[in-house]
Amino acid sequence: MASLDETRADLEQRLAKLTARQAKIQGHLQQPGNPDWQERATETENDEVYERLEESELKEIEEIRTALRRIEAGTYADCARCAEPIGEARLAALPYTSRCIACTD
Repeated sequence: MASLDETRADLEQRLAKLTARQAKIQGHLQQPGNPDWQERATETENDEVYERLEESELKEIEEIRTALRRIEAGTYADCARCAEPIGEARLAALPYTSRCIACTD
């Protein structure tokens, strides 16, 4: 398993990428619509996809920030629900998880 310093660095790098991408999505969504109604219909469909991507990325951003706080608090590898250790394989696969596999919804 990666050290906590490596995990922190990886999470910070992922957070930076997601934050930058989320800013681009916001910029796209704030652009004025095309006056042509047919083009606007296509833009609206595209905007719906961007909104779903943004929702997903905002959720991941919050999970990463929570994981970074848990690293600082010394509780990173402990399940937030049952306080049992989160398996190393799970943390390696999903480094921002806060729950062990048994407590996953």
